[in-house]
Amino acid sequence: MRAVPEVRLAVLGFIGGVAAGLLVWSTQVARSRRELFNRRPLRRLAALGFLAGQSGPETARLLADYVNWETRPMLRRRGQVLLRRMEAHLH
Repeated sequence: MRAVPEVRLAVLGFIGGVAAGLLVWSTQVARSRRELFNRRPLRRLAALGFLAGQSGPETARLLADYVNWETRPMLRRRGQVLLRRMEAHLH
């Protein structure tokens, strides 16, 4: 009979962990979208790396805007590669 409170506590802990993980993930997504247009190239590169795993129509539109905005050739090429990959995945 003692196992029931422990199981409830474990389930609550699991649900709390999932909720916290989703909160951190959504914050990271929002931050990466902002950092994509940061004045520091290293932050833009990190944002590209994060967004590489976030395929979807909204991310593809964001990358298209970024590719048109970016002035550094290396970062622009990286953005173009990611954009082409996402467009191929979406079609």
